[in-house]
Amino acid sequence: MTDELQQHLDKGRYGTPLVNPDEQHKYMGTFRERCYLSMTIAQMKSSTDKESFLTELKKHEDATILLNGQMPESLQSEYIQLATKNHAKFTVVNDFVDANPDSFGLLLVAKEAVNEPVIDVEKKYPEEKKAPEKKDAEKKHGFFDRFFH
Repeated sequence: MTDELQQHLDKGRYGTPLVNPDEQHKYMGTFRERCYLSMTIAQMKSSTDKESFLTELKKHEDATILLNGQMPESLQSEYIQLATKNHAKFTVVNDFVDANPDSFGLLLVAKEAVNEPVIDVEKKYPEEKKAPEKKDAEKKHGFFDRFFH
C-alpha cells in the first residue's frame, strides 16, 4: 500500500515517468522506431539531402516533421516553409536539443512504430557518383598550344 501511495505522490509531483528517456532525448521526444528519416544540422544545408527529404516526405504524407529549435533561424525557417508548402505537420522542439552540426536537426516521424532499418538521409539515399567528365576533350586550345603540342 505504501509503495502505491509513494508512486502516486511521485507521479503527481514529477509527472509520469518516461519510458527510455535517453532515447527520447536523443530523438527529440520520440523513439527511434517511429522515425522514417533523420538529418543532422550539417546535412540540412545540403541541397541533395533536401531533395531526398522531400522525396521521403511525399512517400509518408501522414508523418510529422520534428525540427531542432536550437539550429540557426534561417535554416529552420527554410524547412518550415518546405513543410507548409507540402502541407506537412511540423513541431519545433526546444527540449534536450543543441546546435552542434552533428546533432539531429530534423526527424520525419510517425505516430506509431514503423521500424525503418536505415533512417540517415545520406545512407538511405546515397548520392550516385557520376563519372568524371573528360574536360580535356572539351578544353579549347589556345594559339600557342597549336604550335607547341
